[in-house]
Amino acid sequence: MHRISPHLWFDRQAREAAEFYVSLLPGSGIKNVTRLSGTPSGDCDLVSFELSGLPFMAISAGPLFKFNPSVSFQIKCSSAEEVDALWEPMSPGGKVLVPLGSYPFSARYGWLEDRYGLSWQLIQVDASASSQKITPVLMFVGKVCGKAEEAVNFYLSLRAGAPDHAPDDRKADVLVRYGRGEEPHREGTVRYAQFSLFGHEFGAMDSADEHQFTFNEAISFMIPCDAQEEIDYFWGKLSADPKAEQCGWLKDKYGLSWQITPAIMPELLSGNAKKRERVTQAILKMKKCDLAALRKAAAD
Repeated sequence: MHRISPHLWFDRQAREAAEFYVSLLPGSGIKNVTRLSGTPSGDCDLVSFELSGLPFMAISAGPLFKFNPSVSFQIKCSSAEEVDALWEPMSPGGKVLVPLGSYPFSARYGWLEDRYGLSWQLIQVDASASSQKITPVLMFVGKVCGKAEEAVNFYLSLRAGAPDHAPDDRKADVLVRYGRGEEPHREGTVRYAQFSLFGHEFGAMDSADEHQFTFNEAISFMIPCDAQEEIDYFWGKLSADPKAEQCGWLKDKYGLSWQITPAIMPELLSGNAKKRERVTQAILKMKKCDLAALRKAAAD
């Protein structure tokens, strides 16, 4: 079971985008669509879906945040033909960031933004390289450029003391570093690293090029928790910006957004519209999630 899932913030296209993504990849499907009422953005669709076994959540909640390449999703393909077959439907209406072609690290690779602005890296790799088809990749730019390796080690430190997390599946590898003469990149910083957090593979990279973006709330990572103790633990470890704390959302010291949520949230939001509205209104008043208060709101 994946403990962490990406959460995508759309204006009004969450369901449309989810349906488009699941149409592209085997082992994908829409799991649930929930309508939330009474939010600051009005009525919102909350869409749960899987892409090749990786769980995602998407919400239609207004034009507050825009996707950018600071978080992208790498799709590992076993052949050049598979890369091309995904590139063709993903590219119309989008933007090419790295042209499709042959590179020293892959015989077939390209990086694009799709019609919704979400970034994808399509890469041909050895089919046995990873059991995870889709890997979120974090790009550290601007004020946090050069901190990719530090951030990876920080995220891996979340093991220590976290309830129910055995320490034996933690790992990280810096695969490539920038060398001398690769300015503006500083020698020794991370060209690409990969790490596993709670059994979920991530990528990380530094980029000293001039970028007009950084991490924002358009993409966050959800950590579902079974108990208040676990919510408290992750909140205490990760939250670094009190102004960003709301409804279970927080920002860490690198600016990356996380959601520390009760694992039973789908159950709390199931059932009739009045129950969903009570739970929604309860969580809108919270910063850190109060599991007991949310259960009470669902039961009243």
